[in-house]
Amino acid sequence: MLESFFPELKRWAEEFVQEHGYTALFILSFTESIIQPVPPYPFIVSAPLFKLSPYLAGLVAFVGNILGALVAYFLARFLGESFVKRLFGKRLFLKGEALFNRYGFWAVLIGEPYKLVCWLAGLFQMPLLSFLLASLLARALRIGLFMLFGDFLESLLP
Repeated sequence: MLESFFPELKRWAEEFVQEHGYTALFILSFTESIIQPVPPYPFIVSAPLFKLSPYLAGLVAFVGNILGALVAYFLARFLGESFVKRLFGKRLFLKGEALFNRYGFWAVLIGEPYKLVCWLAGLFQMPLLSFLLASLLARALRIGLFMLFGDFLESLLP
């Protein structure tokens, strides 16, 4: 079942970005920080193929990712541990908990999947400013790299 779900989701995301451009990229980035599995990175790199600027696509994805991260952070505080365990499964939750408890700020800075890190930061009461700073740095570096790849791709197009 899952094997057929992800290719369908990927195809839908591609069509969504093709049809709605930056708005779709914002929605994908926002929801990717909370729950859905399609990352914005391929769309930033391939922005020129969608007739989008890789820099504006990166900025839109960055803002969407950060806002979605804040939603996940606060949802975790509100919904609690049992919900987060059900959402990610006990095994992934325990691995994330060990990583997060050991590395804290650094887990957010380098952690993937980002959505799990966002939920755990809220759940384990990481100070909001620390979480926000780590998220801003991590997303800026990661998305910035994909913007550069997108710019390179754009330079290759006629």
